[in-house]
Amino acid sequence: MIGDRPVFLIGPRGSGKTTIARLVAARLGWDWVDADDVLETRYGKSIRAIFAEEGETAFRDKEATVLAKLCGRRRCVVSTGGGVVVRQANRALLRASGYVVWLTADAETLWRRLQDDDGERRPALGVGGRAEVEEILRVRQPWYEECAHLTVQTEGKTPEALAEEIALMIQSGNDAV
Repeated sequence: MIGDRPVFLIGPRGSGKTTIARLVAARLGWDWVDADDVLETRYGKSIRAIFAEEGETAFRDKEATVLAKLCGRRRCVVSTGGGVVVRQANRALLRASGYVVWLTADAETLWRRLQDDDGERRPALGVGGRAEVEEILRVRQPWYEECAHLTVQTEGKTPEALAEEIALMIQSGNDAV
């Protein structure tokens, strides 16, 4: 049973984690938090700046520290960073600490959604463009699968419909945990 353990939304950029976390939390009457916001506030700079100034390893260390703290929250929906699953320890911690919902979409859908992102907050993670989205999906899919209790396809659904679907799954006995 989920009880009051946190619900973590995982998935690549553009999957809707932050929007849907807010909506799911409202339906459950819980708090919600964006892990990237917490990280940026805690360290006083954007994710892009951390990557540029300190490198990915330092960023992933900071991300793991924030995740460990968020795992102690109760009655909270957490929108994680898309790369939180890169480290095995994070995947294990997510799965053990709460209920993990993987938001999926195909590369074309994600790419279209990312066109609205100004790109100032997030670092490039590879070659850029749609090819980067495809590569991220290829590499991270097994990691998302490894820690997800529930997989939710986001293509063709409104954020409100997705939030309702997830909230109903959480409220209906939580037998997936």
